Formats: sequence, C-alpha cells, structure tokens
Amino acid sequence: MSRLGTRATALITAFTAALVLGFAAPASAATFLTHAQATSQLSAAGISWTSSGGCSDRNVATCTSFEQVRQTTIDGIKTLRSASGCAITITGGTETGHSSGTYSHWNGYKLDIRPTTCIDNYITSNFTYVGYVSGWGYQYRSGAGNLYTDEGNHWDILYYNCGGC
Repeated sequence: MSRLGTRATALITAFTAALVLGFAAPASAATFLTHAQATSQLSAAGISWTSSGGCSDRNVATCTSFEQVRQTTIDGIKTLRSASGCAITITGGTETGHSSGTYSHWNGYKLDIRPTTCIDNYITSNFTYVGYVSGWGYQYRSGAGNLYTDEGNHWDILYYNCGGC
C-alpha cells in the first residue's frame, strides 16, 4: 500500500473511532429501570415475583418494587435463572426497609429470592463458600464476584455485575 493510502486509512480509522466515542455512553454509566421495564424483562425470562403487601410502591417496606433497579442486577438474575434451570421467585427488590449502604437494595444492586431445593443446591454446588457472616448468614461468591447470602428465609443476592451475561 502506498504511503498516502496508509495515511488515509489511519485518518479514516481515527475519525471513525472519534465518531463512535463521541456518541457512545460512558462504560461506567449505570442503567436504571422503571418497575414496568424490569417486570417486563423478568416475565420474559420466566422469573416471578411476589409482594407480602400486594404492591410495588418503592416507599412501602411490604411492597416488592423494581423501581430504580440496575439493568446489571436484572441481567444477573436472568443469568442465574438460565444457568441454574431453577424456578426463581423474587421476594425483595428496591423497596425501603432493607439495610442501607452503597451496594444496597435501595441503590439497585440487590434482590432477595425465595429459597428452593433447586436454587439452594445450585448456589452451594457452583459457587465458592466464603463463610458465615454473623447476623446475616452463609455466603457464597460466584465466579463473576457476585455474593449470594443464605439468610434463612431468603437468598440475598448482591450483583456487582451481570454475572457472566
């Protein structure tokens, strides 16, 4: 290729990269969902949810809300459903009433799910046992780094990322 052709190719490549970067969202930007967006994705993946209060108001502790849940959290539970083949029922989302902190339910990082023999066996057989966390329960870490804590009457799942999706 001629020297002029090499320079032209380099300029076109640089221009294309600048154009793509100019319109692309930052890699670290989180995508937050509405309750309706999240429930649509969960339904399509065959994941159910329940609310002890029969409601979805984020500001009521007895509701189960997905308002402001992170897309990576929804992707993570969908990955768990697909990889495990287990039925999954979510019992807690982003509603008030959970512990606070950066990686909290309120901030969209966590979901609670109902324990079943299938899901219990999948988590304890496929993830690394971390230990017992006093006051919380038995904790397991997935290969992706997400944390699954058996709190007795539910699994508390912390999705740092989508879990391999």
